[in-house]
Amino acid sequence: MNSIETFQLSIYEASILSFLISYMLCYLIIKLNKSYKFEKDNQKRLSNLNIVPLGGVAMATGFFVSVRFLGQADSNIVYISIFALGVSILGVIDDFKNLNWQLKIFFQFFLVSIPIINLGTVINIENLLNIDLGNYLNLIFTVFWVILLMNSINFIDNMDGFAAMNSAYICLALTILSFVFNQNYLADISFVLLAAIIGFFILNFPPAKIYMGDSGSLFIGFVFGFISILFDWNPTGENYLYSSIAPIFLFFTIPLLDFSTVFIYRLKNNISPTKGGTDHISHRLLKENYSVKNVLLIFSIINLFIFLLLTISIVFNFLSIFIFIIYVLLIIILFAKFQKMKPLD
Repeated sequence: MNSIETFQLSIYEASILSFLISYMLCYLIIKLNKSYKFEKDNQKRLSNLNIVPLGGVAMATGFFVSVRFLGQADSNIVYISIFALGVSILGVIDDFKNLNWQLKIFFQFFLVSIPIINLGTVINIENLLNIDLGNYLNLIFTVFWVILLMNSINFIDNMDGFAAMNSAYICLALTILSFVFNQNYLADISFVLLAAIIGFFILNFPPAKIYMGDSGSLFIGFVFGFISILFDWNPTGENYLYSSIAPIFLFFTIPLLDFSTVFIYRLKNNISPTKGGTDHISHRLLKENYSVKNVLLIFSIINLFIFLLLTISIVFNFLSIFIFIIYVLLIIILFAKFQKMKPLD
Protein backbone atom coordinates (compact mmCIF):
# COMPACT_ATOMS: atom_id res chain seq x y z
CA MET A 1 0.00 0.00 0.00
CA ASN A 2 1.21 3.48 -0.82
CA SER A 3 2.71 5.10 2.29
CA ILE A 4 1.10 8.44 1.38
CA GLU A 5 -2.32 6.78 1.61
CA THR A 6 -1.62 5.22 5.00
CA PHE A 7 -0.27 8.45 6.50
CA GLN A 8 -3.27 10.57 7.45
CA LEU A 9 -3.80 13.63 9.61
CA SER A 10 -6.69 14.73 11.77
CA ILE A 11 -8.62 17.87 10.81
CA TYR A 12 -6.74 19.84 13.45
CA GLU A 13 -3.33 18.63 12.29
CA ALA A 14 -4.21 19.19 8.63
CA SER A 15 -5.42 22.74 9.38
CA ILE A 16 -2.22 23.56 11.28
CA LEU A 17 -0.19 22.17 8.39
CA SER A 18 -2.22 24.23 5.91
CA PHE A 19 -1.64 27.39 7.95
CA LEU A 20 2.08 26.76 8.37
CA ILE A 21 2.73 25.98 4.70
CA SER A 22 0.75 29.02 3.57
CA TYR A 23 2.42 31.38 6.05
CA MET A 24 5.96 30.04 5.58
CA LEU A 25 5.76 30.08 1.78
CA CYS A 26 4.41 33.64 1.86
CA TYR A 27 7.24 34.65 4.19
CA LEU A 28 9.80 32.95 1.93
CA ILE A 29 8.37 34.60 -1.20
CA ILE A 30 8.60 38.01 0.48
CA LYS A 31 12.22 37.44 1.52
CA LEU A 32 13.22 36.24 -1.94
CA ASN A 33 11.52 39.13 -3.72
CA LYS A 34 12.66 42.23 -1.82
CA SER A 35 13.56 43.95 -5.07
CA TYR A 36 10.47 42.76 -6.95
CA LYS A 37 9.30 45.10 -9.71
CA PHE A 38 5.91 44.45 -11.29
CA GLU A 39 5.48 45.39 -14.92
CA LYS A 40 3.28 48.46 -15.05
CA ASP A 41 0.22 48.71 -17.24
CA ASN A 42 -2.05 51.57 -18.18
CA GLN A 43 -4.68 50.76 -15.59
CA LYS A 44 -5.28 52.86 -12.52
CA ARG A 45 -4.84 50.76 -9.37
CA LEU A 46 -4.52 51.22 -5.63
CA SER A 47 -2.02 48.38 -5.26
CA ASN A 48 1.71 48.88 -4.82
CA LEU A 49 3.38 47.65 -7.99
CA ASN A 50 6.48 46.55 -6.08
CA ILE A 51 4.71 43.95 -3.90
CA VAL A 52 4.85 40.40 -5.22
CA PRO A 53 1.41 38.92 -6.06
CA LEU A 54 2.15 35.25 -5.29
CA GLY A 55 0.19 34.73 -2.08
CA GLY A 56 -2.23 32.49 -3.96
CA VAL A 57 0.55 30.01 -4.71
CA ALA A 58 1.26 29.67 -0.99
CA MET A 59 -2.42 29.21 -0.11
CA ALA A 60 -3.02 26.70 -2.91
CA THR A 61 0.06 24.68 -1.96
CA GLY A 62 -0.90 24.61 1.73
CA PHE A 63 -4.44 23.55 0.86
CA PHE A 64 -3.37 20.91 -1.68
CA VAL A 65 -0.81 19.23 0.60
CA SER A 66 -3.07 19.31 3.67
CA VAL A 67 -6.12 17.92 1.86
CA ARG A 68 -3.97 15.10 0.49
CA PHE A 69 -3.16 14.00 4.05
CA LEU A 70 -6.61 14.68 5.49
CA GLY A 71 -8.07 11.36 6.59
CA GLN A 72 -11.67 12.51 6.29
CA ALA A 73 -11.34 13.80 2.72
CA ASP A 74 -12.65 11.56 -0.04
CA SER A 75 -11.04 11.00 -3.43
CA ASN A 76 -13.30 13.59 -5.09
CA ILE A 77 -11.93 16.36 -2.86
CA VAL A 78 -8.35 15.32 -3.58
CA TYR A 79 -9.17 15.31 -7.31
CA ILE A 80 -10.72 18.79 -7.09
CA SER A 81 -7.70 20.09 -5.17
CA ILE A 82 -5.44 19.09 -8.08
CA PHE A 83 -7.43 21.32 -10.44
CA ALA A 84 -7.54 24.05 -7.80
CA LEU A 85 -3.75 24.04 -7.90
CA GLY A 86 -3.94 24.22 -11.71
CA VAL A 87 -6.20 27.27 -11.48
CA SER A 88 -3.68 28.92 -9.17
CA ILE A 89 -0.92 28.29 -11.73
CA LEU A 90 -3.13 29.91 -14.37
CA GLY A 91 -3.41 32.91 -12.06
CA VAL A 92 0.38 33.14 -11.75
CA ILE A 93 0.74 33.20 -15.52
CA ASP A 94 -1.89 35.92 -15.73
CA ASP A 95 -0.21 37.97 -12.98
CA PHE A 96 3.09 38.00 -14.85
CA LYS A 97 1.98 37.87 -18.49
CA ASN A 98 -1.29 39.84 -18.22
CA LEU A 99 -3.34 37.48 -20.40
CA ASN A 100 -6.25 38.94 -22.33
CA TRP A 101 -9.66 38.22 -20.81
CA GLN A 102 -10.77 35.88 -23.62
CA LEU A 103 -7.79 33.60 -23.06
CA LYS A 104 -8.31 33.65 -19.29
CA ILE A 105 -11.97 32.67 -19.62
CA PHE A 106 -11.04 29.85 -22.03
CA PHE A 107 -8.59 28.28 -19.58
CA GLN A 108 -10.97 28.83 -16.67
CA PHE A 109 -13.69 27.04 -18.63
CA PHE A 110 -11.29 24.19 -19.40
CA LEU A 111 -10.08 23.72 -15.80
CA VAL A 112 -13.60 23.95 -14.35
CA SER A 113 -15.35 21.74 -16.92
CA ILE A 114 -13.09 18.69 -16.60
CA PRO A 115 -13.73 17.94 -12.89
CA ILE A 116 -17.45 18.77 -13.21
CA ILE A 117 -17.90 16.38 -16.15
CA ASN A 118 -15.72 13.62 -14.67
CA LEU A 119 -17.27 13.79 -11.20
CA GLY A 120 -20.80 14.21 -12.52
CA THR A 121 -21.59 16.68 -9.72
CA VAL A 122 -23.86 19.47 -10.91
CA ILE A 123 -26.37 22.05 -9.72
CA ASN A 124 -29.74 20.58 -10.72
CA ILE A 125 -31.21 23.70 -12.29
CA GLU A 126 -33.34 21.53 -14.63
CA ASN A 127 -35.19 20.09 -11.64
CA LEU A 128 -35.74 23.57 -10.23
CA LEU A 129 -37.16 24.76 -13.57
CA ASN A 130 -39.09 21.49 -14.03
CA ILE A 131 -37.55 20.73 -17.43
CA ASP A 132 -35.46 17.87 -18.82
CA LEU A 133 -32.60 18.74 -21.17
CA GLY A 134 -30.56 15.60 -20.59
CA ASN A 135 -28.39 17.23 -17.89
CA TYR A 136 -26.80 19.61 -20.41
CA LEU A 137 -28.32 22.73 -18.85
CA ASN A 138 -27.14 21.52 -15.43
CA LEU A 139 -23.58 21.13 -16.72
CA ILE A 140 -23.53 24.54 -18.42
CA PHE A 141 -25.08 26.31 -15.42
CA THR A 142 -22.66 24.63 -12.99
CA VAL A 143 -19.59 25.57 -15.03
CA PHE A 144 -20.70 29.18 -15.27
CA TRP A 145 -21.55 29.22 -11.54
CA VAL A 146 -17.99 28.22 -10.61
CA ILE A 147 -16.43 30.65 -13.11
CA LEU A 148 -18.64 33.44 -11.77
CA LEU A 149 -17.50 32.69 -8.22
CA MET A 150 -13.85 32.66 -9.27
CA ASN A 151 -14.12 36.06 -10.91
CA SER A 152 -16.23 37.56 -8.13
CA ILE A 153 -13.42 36.92 -5.64
CA ASN A 154 -10.97 38.30 -8.18
CA PHE A 155 -13.10 41.45 -8.55
CA ILE A 156 -12.98 42.30 -4.82
CA ASP A 157 -9.22 41.79 -4.58
CA ASN A 158 -8.65 45.55 -4.70
CA MET A 159 -7.29 46.55 -1.28
CA ASP A 160 -4.91 45.17 1.35
CA GLY A 161 -6.62 42.32 3.19
CA PHE A 162 -10.03 42.88 1.58
CA ALA A 163 -10.50 39.72 -0.50
CA ALA A 164 -8.75 37.56 2.10
CA MET A 165 -10.92 38.85 4.95
CA ASN A 166 -14.19 38.36 3.05
CA SER A 167 -13.08 34.90 1.92
CA ALA A 168 -12.16 33.96 5.49
CA TYR A 169 -15.67 34.88 6.69
CA ILE A 170 -17.20 32.77 3.93
CA CYS A 171 -14.98 29.82 4.93
CA LEU A 172 -15.99 30.20 8.57
CA ALA A 173 -19.69 30.27 7.63
CA LEU A 174 -19.25 27.22 5.37
CA THR A 175 -17.50 25.35 8.17
CA ILE A 176 -20.31 26.07 10.62
CA LEU A 177 -23.11 25.34 8.12
CA SER A 178 -21.49 22.06 7.03
CA PHE A 179 -21.05 20.98 10.63
CA VAL A 180 -24.65 21.88 11.57
CA PHE A 181 -26.02 19.94 8.59
CA ASN A 182 -23.75 16.92 9.31
CA GLN A 183 -21.74 17.34 6.12
CA ASN A 184 -18.53 16.92 8.06
CA TYR A 185 -16.13 16.32 5.18
CA LEU A 186 -17.09 19.71 3.70
CA ALA A 187 -16.67 21.30 7.13
CA ASP A 188 -13.15 19.85 7.21
CA ILE A 189 -12.30 21.13 3.73
CA SER A 190 -13.66 24.60 4.53
CA PHE A 191 -11.65 24.72 7.75
CA VAL A 192 -8.43 23.68 5.98
CA LEU A 193 -9.00 26.41 3.39
CA LEU A 194 -9.68 28.92 6.19
CA ALA A 195 -6.34 28.01 7.77
CA ALA A 196 -4.52 28.57 4.47
CA ILE A 197 -6.20 31.96 4.02
CA ILE A 198 -5.31 33.04 7.57
CA GLY A 199 -1.67 32.07 6.96
CA PHE A 200 -1.66 34.44 3.99
CA PHE A 201 -3.82 37.13 5.63
CA ILE A 202 -1.28 37.72 8.42
CA LEU A 203 1.19 39.01 5.81
CA ASN A 204 -1.49 40.59 3.62
CA PHE A 205 -2.94 42.60 6.51
CA PRO A 206 -2.39 46.32 5.89
CA PRO A 207 0.20 47.41 5.12
CA ALA A 208 0.46 44.32 2.92
CA LYS A 209 3.81 42.62 2.36
CA ILE A 210 2.40 40.22 -0.23
CA TYR A 211 -0.64 40.20 -2.52
CA MET A 212 -3.06 37.42 -3.30
CA GLY A 213 -2.90 37.98 -7.04
CA ASP A 214 -5.05 36.13 -9.56
CA SER A 215 -3.38 32.93 -8.37
CA GLY A 216 -5.15 33.38 -5.03
CA SER A 217 -8.50 34.88 -5.98
CA LEU A 218 -9.15 32.36 -8.76
CA PHE A 219 -8.04 29.49 -6.53
CA ILE A 220 -10.30 30.50 -3.63
CA GLY A 221 -13.27 31.09 -5.94
CA PHE A 222 -12.69 27.69 -7.55
CA VAL A 223 -12.75 25.87 -4.19
CA PHE A 224 -15.81 27.87 -3.07
CA GLY A 225 -17.54 26.89 -6.29
CA PHE A 226 -17.04 23.16 -5.76
CA ILE A 227 -17.90 23.29 -2.07
CA SER A 228 -21.15 25.08 -2.98
CA ILE A 229 -21.96 22.34 -5.52
CA LEU A 230 -21.17 19.45 -3.15
CA PHE A 231 -23.00 21.09 -0.23
CA ASP A 232 -26.63 20.04 0.28
CA TRP A 233 -28.37 23.38 0.80
CA ASN A 234 -31.73 21.75 1.51
CA PRO A 235 -31.08 18.55 3.52
CA THR A 236 -34.64 18.38 4.89
CA GLY A 237 -36.22 18.86 1.45
CA GLU A 238 -38.59 21.45 2.88
CA ASN A 239 -37.08 24.93 2.72
CA TYR A 240 -36.70 25.66 -1.00
CA LEU A 241 -36.52 29.43 -0.56
CA TYR A 242 -33.58 29.13 1.83
CA SER A 243 -31.76 26.68 -0.45
CA SER A 244 -32.17 29.10 -3.37
CA ILE A 245 -31.07 32.31 -1.67
CA ALA A 246 -28.50 31.03 0.85
CA PRO A 247 -25.67 30.66 -1.71
CA ILE A 248 -26.33 34.22 -2.92
CA PHE A 249 -26.27 35.51 0.68
CA LEU A 250 -23.03 33.72 1.38
CA PHE A 251 -20.94 34.14 -1.75
CA PHE A 252 -22.16 37.20 -3.61
CA THR A 253 -23.20 39.92 -1.14
CA ILE A 254 -19.93 41.89 -1.18
CA PRO A 255 -19.03 41.14 -4.84
CA LEU A 256 -22.58 42.08 -5.90
CA LEU A 257 -22.38 45.38 -4.05
CA ASP A 258 -18.95 46.11 -5.48
CA PHE A 259 -19.76 45.12 -9.05
CA SER A 260 -23.07 46.99 -9.23
CA THR A 261 -21.52 50.16 -7.76
CA VAL A 262 -18.54 50.09 -10.13
CA PHE A 263 -20.57 49.08 -13.20
CA ILE A 264 -23.18 51.83 -12.82
CA TYR A 265 -20.51 54.46 -12.16
CA ARG A 266 -18.46 53.44 -15.20
CA LEU A 267 -21.53 53.20 -17.40
CA LYS A 268 -22.45 56.78 -16.48
CA ASN A 269 -18.90 58.01 -17.08
CA ASN A 270 -18.15 56.03 -20.26
CA ILE A 271 -15.37 53.98 -18.60
CA SER A 272 -14.61 50.37 -19.56
CA PRO A 273 -15.84 47.95 -16.85
CA THR A 274 -12.94 45.55 -17.59
CA LYS A 275 -10.17 47.94 -16.55
CA GLY A 276 -8.68 48.22 -13.08
CA GLY A 277 -9.61 51.33 -11.16
CA THR A 278 -9.99 53.01 -7.78
CA ASP A 279 -13.77 53.28 -7.86
CA HIS A 280 -14.55 50.12 -5.88
CA ILE A 281 -16.61 50.29 -2.67
CA SER A 282 -13.49 49.85 -0.52
CA HIS A 283 -11.84 52.77 -2.32
CA ARG A 284 -14.91 54.97 -1.83
CA LEU A 285 -14.73 54.43 1.92
CA LEU A 286 -11.04 55.37 1.83
CA LYS A 287 -12.09 58.57 0.03
CA GLU A 288 -14.41 59.24 3.00
CA ASN A 289 -11.25 59.29 5.17
CA TYR A 290 -11.71 55.85 6.67
CA SER A 291 -8.43 54.02 7.24
CA VAL A 292 -7.78 50.70 5.51
CA LYS A 293 -8.22 48.88 8.83
CA ASN A 294 -11.51 50.67 9.48
CA VAL A 295 -12.75 49.64 6.02
CA LEU A 296 -11.96 46.03 6.88
CA LEU A 297 -13.85 46.44 10.16
CA ILE A 298 -16.90 47.86 8.36
CA PHE A 299 -17.06 44.91 5.99
CA SER A 300 -16.49 42.50 8.87
CA ILE A 301 -19.65 43.89 10.46
CA ILE A 302 -21.55 43.60 7.16
CA ASN A 303 -20.41 39.99 6.79
CA LEU A 304 -21.45 39.13 10.33
CA PHE A 305 -24.88 40.69 9.81
CA ILE A 306 -25.40 38.75 6.57
CA PHE A 307 -24.45 35.51 8.31
CA LEU A 308 -26.83 36.37 11.14
CA LEU A 309 -29.63 36.65 8.58
CA LEU A 310 -28.57 33.28 7.17
CA THR A 311 -28.64 31.70 10.62
CA ILE A 312 -32.10 33.06 11.38
CA SER A 313 -33.41 31.74 8.06
CA ILE A 314 -32.05 28.28 8.97
CA VAL A 315 -33.36 28.16 12.54
CA PHE A 316 -36.70 29.77 11.75
CA ASN A 317 -37.79 28.48 8.33
CA PHE A 318 -41.08 30.39 8.40
CA LEU A 319 -39.14 33.68 8.44
CA SER A 320 -37.32 33.00 5.15
CA ILE A 321 -39.40 35.41 3.07
CA PHE A 322 -39.11 38.12 5.73
CA ILE A 323 -35.33 37.59 5.93
CA PHE A 324 -35.05 37.78 2.16
CA ILE A 325 -36.89 41.12 2.13
CA ILE A 326 -34.53 42.46 4.82
CA TYR A 327 -31.56 41.28 2.77
CA VAL A 328 -32.78 42.99 -0.42
CA LEU A 329 -33.46 46.22 1.48
CA LEU A 330 -29.97 46.10 3.01
CA ILE A 331 -28.38 45.69 -0.43
CA ILE A 332 -30.42 48.59 -1.84
CA ILE A 333 -29.52 50.89 1.09
CA LEU A 334 -25.82 50.04 0.90
CA PHE A 335 -25.80 50.40 -2.87
CA ALA A 336 -27.40 53.86 -2.61
CA LYS A 337 -24.83 54.95 -0.01
CA PHE A 338 -21.88 53.71 -2.04
CA GLN A 339 -23.19 55.40 -5.19
CA LYS A 340 -23.19 58.74 -3.37
CA MET A 341 -19.54 58.31 -2.33
CA LYS A 342 -16.82 59.57 -4.67
CA PRO A 343 -14.13 57.28 -6.14
CA LEU A 344 -10.61 57.51 -4.76
CA ASP A 345 -8.40 59.88 -6.75
